[in-house]
Amino acid sequence: MASPQTKNGYTRIANELLDQIIKVNLNGTQFRLVMAVWRYTYGFQAKEKELSIRFLAEKTEANKRQVERELKSLIDKNIVITGDKGERGARMLSVNKDYEKWGEVEKTKSAAESPKPKKKTNIKPKYSEDNTYYKMATYFYTEVSRVAEEAGVPHLTKKANMQSWSDDMRKLIEIDQVNKQLAKDVMDWVVQDSFWKTNVLSAKKLREKFAELAIKMNAQKKPVKPKQEPDSRDKDIAFQQFVADGGDPSEFNWNS
Repeated sequence: MASPQTKNGYTRIANELLDQIIKVNLNGTQFRLVMAVWRYTYGFQAKEKELSIRFLAEKTEANKRQVERELKSLIDKNIVITGDKGERGARMLSVNKDYEKWGEVEKTKSAAESPKPKKKTNIKPKYSEDNTYYKMATYFYTEVSRVAEEAGVPHLTKKANMQSWSDDMRKLIEIDQVNKQLAKDVMDWVVQDSFWKTNVLSAKKLREKFAELAIKMNAQKKPVKPKQEPDSRDKDIAFQQFVADGGDPSEFNWNS
């Protein structure tokens, strides 16, 4: 028959702490862990003790994973306090006597774990200054900026995003399959055309209207054949033939 005696050892715990711990909603494993920590701290007249998960699992006859999980919950609730590692590599543990703070760490942790807005990082530009498409974009930007300045609307080009312009140039060449030389020719032409130079002030608009612009450019560059005046010798030959055929010379049509 079991017959425990205080002369064989006992653990001094303030009744106030016992009154408070029995009010806390703990599961069985958590409650046993609190008792174990008290047993091996206050039971040895110590404020804290190096207690490993393996040791606590053995003393509470619980699964190690379960002990590790429930001990973490007690630490999060600020019921059990952890200290530095002891000589054997396990953490120093103790029960927090300030029961008014039980649960405070868990609240603080929940707030800390709430999603924080991601800080903006400096993203490396996709198109460097020596990239072909970037060079095409800056070339066109320089030209349209001059046009916008002359037209009194410089604000339309001041906020240009050269990365976006470069990407539009890439799409024009790689997706739309436009020859680079043709692209340059159209860029040079559009900033000179009286109508289009103030209507195409971005790389995006250039790409959208490129087919129409190229057609108009080629139409303007195509030489127009001068109207040939009729050769007077042809009229003389026709007149002679008309007379030879018995026609009245006065009735010959010199204007036909």
